[in-house]
Amino acid sequence: MSDHLKPIVEALIFASPDPVTPRTLYKLLESEPREDVDAALAAVKADYERPGGLQLVEIAGGYQIVTRSELHEWVRKLFHERTTQKLSVQSLETLAVIAYKQPITSPEIAEIRGVSSSGGVLSTLIERKLIKTVGRKQVVGRPFMYATTREFLERFGLNDLSDLPKVEEMSDVLGFELPNALLEPTVTTTALPFEEGASEDVEAPPDGAEPSSAQDDEPAAVGSGDDTVH
Repeated sequence: MSDHLKPIVEALIFASPDPVTPRTLYKLLESEPREDVDAALAAVKADYERPGGLQLVEIAGGYQIVTRSELHEWVRKLFHERTTQKLSVQSLETLAVIAYKQPITSPEIAEIRGVSSSGGVLSTLIERKLIKTVGRKQVVGRPFMYATTREFLERFGLNDLSDLPKVEEMSDVLGFELPNALLEPTVTTTALPFEEGASEDVEAPPDGAEPSSAQDDEPAAVGSGDDTVH
C-alpha cells in the first residue's frame, strides 16, 4: 500500500455527507490498484479502533466517520438541538411498522396500529425521505405499498435491514410499546410495478382517498430542519 493513500481515504470518508462505499473509493482513486485502496481502508479502520471521540462505522454499505454514541449529549449541546426536530410518537410507531413489515400498504399499517388512518403520518415520513412507495399491491384498489429508504438506514445507523433490533428491544429504545402484531411472522408480498410514466415519489395517502385521522395529525412544527431521530 502506498503511504499517501491512507490519509486520502480518511479525508474522503470524513468529508462526505453520505456513507462512502468501496465502489466509490475505487472510482475516485481509479489510478490506484484496488488492493491498495482496500489496504488503505483497512488501515483507516484499524486507526479508529483506538479510544477517541470519533469512530469509523459501516452504514448502508459504506463508511462514515462519526462521533461516538456515548458523546452524543455533548455534541447536542454544541448544536442546540430543538425538540421540534424530533419525530412524533405516531411517526415513530408507523416507521417501525413499515420497517418490520415492508412492503406494506396504508390500510395494513392502520390496522396494525389500531387507528382509522395513517395518511398524515405517511406524508411526513415521505417528506423526510425515511420511506418511499415501491409499487402497488395486487388486491382490489391496488393500494400503494411502502418500504424504508437508504436514508432510513443512514439515520438509524444500520448497515442493512438485518441489523434491525428485535421488536422488544426497539420498544425499549423508543420508550413505548409497539403493536403486538409486529411480533408475528411477516408474509412477504411482491409489489406490482408502477404503471409506465408514473412516479414512485407520490404523496400519501393514495389508497382510496382515505381521510386523515385526528389522532395521527403531526404537530405543525414537525417536518422542518434537521431530521435526527431519537
